[in-house]
Amino acid sequence: MAADEAPGAERLTATPSANEQPGLSRRRLLGLVGAGAVGAGVGIAADRAVLAAGAAMTSGAASSYPFYGTHQSGIVTAAQDRLHFASFDVGDISRDELIYLLRDWTVAAAQLTRGLDAGDGGAVGGAYDAPPSDTGEAIGLPPAGLTITVGFGPGLFQSADGRDRFGLASRRPEELIDLPHFSGDALVESQTGGDLCIQACSDDPQVAVHAVRNLSRIAFGRASIRWSQLGFGRTSSTTRGQVTSRNLFGFKDGTANVKAEDTALVNDHVWASAAQSQPWMAGGSFLVARKIRMTIETWDRASLREQERVIGRTKGDGAPLTGGDEFAGLDLDRTTGDGIPLIDEAAHVRLAHPDSTGGAVLLRRGYNFVDGNDDLGRLSAGLFFLCYQSDPRTQFVPVQANLAANDAMNEYVRHIGSAIFAVPPGASEGSYLGAPLFA
Repeated sequence: MAADEAPGAERLTATPSANEQPGLSRRRLLGLVGAGAVGAGVGIAADRAVLAAGAAMTSGAASSYPFYGTHQSGIVTAAQDRLHFASFDVGDISRDELIYLLRDWTVAAAQLTRGLDAGDGGAVGGAYDAPPSDTGEAIGLPPAGLTITVGFGPGLFQSADGRDRFGLASRRPEELIDLPHFSGDALVESQTGGDLCIQACSDDPQVAVHAVRNLSRIAFGRASIRWSQLGFGRTSSTTRGQVTSRNLFGFKDGTANVKAEDTALVNDHVWASAAQSQPWMAGGSFLVARKIRMTIETWDRASLREQERVIGRTKGDGAPLTGGDEFAGLDLDRTTGDGIPLIDEAAHVRLAHPDSTGGAVLLRRGYNFVDGNDDLGRLSAGLFFLCYQSDPRTQFVPVQANLAANDAMNEYVRHIGSAIFAVPPGASEGSYLGAPLFA
C-alpha cells in the first residue's frame, strides 16, 4: 500500500547504479580483488575477507542471506558469530513518518545484506560537498552472512503515559506483554525497553556494527538508540550443521535448542500463526532480550564439582550428569544409590527442561559479551540472551519464573537488562517490514 512521502524523510532506492552488476557491489569486488592479492601484501580488506569466510565456515552461516521472504532472516538462520543489537526510542513523529522510516530501513537493510552500500552514491560516489549516504567502514568487506531483523516494542502501540501515538493500540498483540518482574531482577532502566529494535548478526563484527550505524543514521530525527549491545561467540546453535558453542562459564550452551530443521517444532513454537490475537503477525515471532551479568570472579573460584552441579552437565563434553553424550536425553528421575538425584533439584538444565515448565520450548539465539570492567576491577561480562517464540506468556515467562525462583545459577548471575518485541513477518520486494500492521 503506497503512501505519500513524509516531509524531510530520507528516501532510498535499491536500484544498482549503471556501472554496477546487480548483486555485485564495488566493495564486494574490492574484497574479491584483495583476497587474490594477499601474497602481494595488498592487505587489510583481503585479510578481513578471508577471516570472514573462515568464520562463516565455523559458524555454519552462509556468505549472504536473502532479505525478502515469508519470515525475517536472523531467527532460524544459522547463528552467526557476531551481534550488534540496538533498541530505539521513536521520536515525536507522525504515523506516516513512522511508515517511511520502516520503508527506508527495509530498503537499506535489503542492500546491506547483499553487501551493497546503504544508499545511492554510497560512501564515496555521491556529491562531494554532501554527506555520504553510507558511512564507509565496510568498504571492501563481504556481507559475511549479515542478517538484519527488526522488531516492534510495546511503546510503539501505546506510550508509557498511555498515548496511542500512531493509532496502533488496538492492534497490539496480546502476546506482546509487559514482562513481569522476576525474582532477583536487578534491571537498569537505561538497558531496558524500546519502541523498535534492530538485530544485526554477521561473521564480521565490523559488518554488523556498520549495519546498525547506518540504520541509526537513516533514522536521525525520527528514532534514536536507547541502548545497544555488542555480542561475540554465539551461545546457541540454530541448525544441525553447527557445533555447540560455550558461554563465559566455560560450558556448552544451548545443546537442546530448537533447530531450523525441526520444522514441526519451529512452526508450533517459533512462528506466530494467523489464528493468534493479531493476524498481521502471522509468520512473525516474539523476541525476548535479557542482559545477564555473570559474576565471573565468584564462578572462577567454585570447584568443578560445584560448577557441574549448578549446570547439570559435564564441563568437558557437555553430557548430562545422568550419562551418555552431549545430546543424550536427561534422565531426571535417575538417582544415586542413596536416592540423591544425579541432576540436582536446583540444576539449571532440570529447571529449564520442558518437563519442568509445562512443555515450554524456546529458540535461543544468545551471545557472550564483555563490556570492560566495573569500578571494583571485575569483568562486566555475561550472556546477552535472545529467544524467539510464538507466545512469551506460555514459553519465556514460565521458564524464567522457574529459573528465577529455584536455579542454583542465581548465585552467579544477575539480570540487568530486559526487553520484548513483536518481530513481524518478512517483507516482499516493493513492500516494507510491518506493512500488514498499517494496512
